[in-house]
This record gives sequence, C-alpha cells and structure tokens, in this order.
Amino acid sequence: MSEGLHSTGERLNALLAEAGLAPLDGVLAGRFEDYLSLLLRWNARVNLTAIRDEEGILRRHFVESIACARLLPAGIATLLDFGSGAGFPGIPIALCRPEIAVTLAESQGKKAAFLREAVRVLGVAATVHSGRAEVLHKVFDCITLRAVDKMGIAVQSAARLLRPRGWLALMTANTELDALKAAAGAEFAWRPLVLLRGGEERLLALGNREISLPV
Repeated sequence: MSEGLHSTGERLNALLAEAGLAPLDGVLAGRFEDYLSLLLRWNARVNLTAIRDEEGILRRHFVESIACARLLPAGIATLLDFGSGAGFPGIPIALCRPEIAVTLAESQGKKAAFLREAVRVLGVAATVHSGRAEVLHKVFDCITLRAVDKMGIAVQSAARLLRPRGWLALMTANTELDALKAAAGAEFAWRPLVLLRGGEERLLALGNREISLPV
C-alpha cells in the first residue's frame, strides 16, 4: 500500500475518532481507501457527488455511512439502499456488515454503472438494481434513505417494500424529520435519534414497523 493510501486510512480513522467512533482495522480501512480512490476517479468525469474533495467525502459520506452501518440492529439479513447514488450508505454497510445482503437501487444509468464497478472492485455482498426502487417485487428487512430526491414520497414507497418488523433508516436533517416520520406512517415506532457527526445537524432515525396495516 502506498503512503498516500496509508495516510487516507489514517485520516478516516482520525475523523471516526473525532466523531466518537471506533477505528477501522487495517484490512477494512484499505477497502475504504480503494472505494475512495475509485470514487475520485469516476467523479472526475461523472457527477456522482457534489462533494468532490477527499476530506469532505471522508467526513460527510464515509463517517456518516460507517456510523449508520454500526447502528443498524442485529438480525438484518437483507437491506435496500433506496436511491443509492454513489453508494452511501449502502456500500459502507456492505463493507462493515458483511452478513447483510445489500441491494443498491439507483435509477441514473451512470451512477448505477459506478455502483456495479464498485461492487466488482470491492468484492462486497451487494447487487445493483439499475432502475427505480419502487418497481422491485420483494421486501427487505431494512431500507436506508439518504439524500434522496422527493424524500417524503420516497419514504412512502420504501415503507411498502419493508417486511413486517422491518427497519427504516432515515439519514436526514433535523428540520425534515417530522415530515418524513409522518410520511412513513403510524405503524412505525422510532428509536431515540442519533446525531451523525459527519455533517452539520444531521440525524439517523431508526423506525421499526411494529404494526402491519392492511393494504
């Protein structure tokens, strides 16, 4: 591993420590370094994320997503990353929680192509759905949503793809949270909010579907 890559892993672990999170081991840090390298190369020609500098990607995308991965409850076997974009938080979840089979749903063709390449390069237990998540004909133990267009409508659609007793994981700003909870519906019981230290005033809300309402 080159010195540049090594220092990237060190910077990521320093940011995790700053956020009160445990560091990654050397092997896992190396896989996140590979992910960052691939993301930067693709982002130079495809608009994957508006945050283009390494420090911003590490702080905002990586730290937030690693925090989400670690906070997901045990027992989740299948997860849908709804509107995955550049793979956040789905790819970090697949890296940190290899027991979870992750589906990355992304309707934009160039972003879906990047996700397929990332899955191949990183060798994670994930599949890519190149299309709208709403058309999937299966249900999941957990669905994550982060920075999705028309988030309230997306949350309603995600709730229909969630199995009974499943989990919604919403990564959002505090100002949007009440509206998103309302969009999810009354059958969800929400855990205490967790502050995501990678970004400003961003939260993780975990909702468990305790009641299955008739369709």
